[in-house]
Amino acid sequence: MANSAQARKRARQAVKQNAHNSSQRSALRTAIKAVRKAIEAGDKAGATQIFQSQVSIIDRIADKNIIHKNKASRHKSRLSAAIKALA
Repeated sequence: MANSAQARKRARQAVKQNAHNSSQRSALRTAIKAVRKAIEAGDKAGATQIFQSQVSIIDRIADKNIIHKNKASRHKSRLSAAIKALA
């Protein structure tokens, strides 16, 4: 357990930040699932529209360093390729 006041404060902050980051990661997974669900439904126009709205969520989470920017790019690329393959 933390002994100094500074270490106790950092421990409190770490708990709060962990909860925030966890909710952000959950939002990312939900955004990706929404696009995948639209792709599986076979609706290219709907999937494209949902993808466009979810890209900003993916980018925002990458900008906050919750996930690496290359991971965000990889997700966007694979989702985009899956939508293009619906043709």
